[in-house]
Amino acid sequence: MKYRLLDILACPMCKGFPLKLTVFEEHSITPPEKIRKCELYCGYHRGFVKDLAETLCERCYGLEVGAGLLECVSCGRWYPIVNEIPRMLPDDLRDRKLEKQFIESWRNFLPPRLVNGSKQS
Repeated sequence: MKYRLLDILACPMCKGFPLKLTVFEEHSITPPEKIRKCELYCGYHRGFVKDLAETLCERCYGLEVGAGLLECVSCGRWYPIVNEIPRMLPDDLRDRKLEKQFIESWRNFLPPRLVNGSKQS
């Protein structure tokens, strides 16, 4: 997942924005020639663009989140990032088997409330 996606992603259930990102695994990629700055929220700096003194867009475009967690601070829902893909489905379409595998794989990095099974959706 690209950090800059946090500029447009919102919780599919309550529309909460911005989402909180916790990165478990990240790797470098070759950035494109054309770089566009975020408009509202910078996922790399984890802050609103209007509040940032500077941006590091070149660094952001050269990174990919391989595994991590997106959390909605409004409703408490969470969404796994697996194999660079944020799995942001509404509650009734979520893959509980995938979520259990995610929790088992990353349990040492996850907040206790997720490991203990509360507020999965």
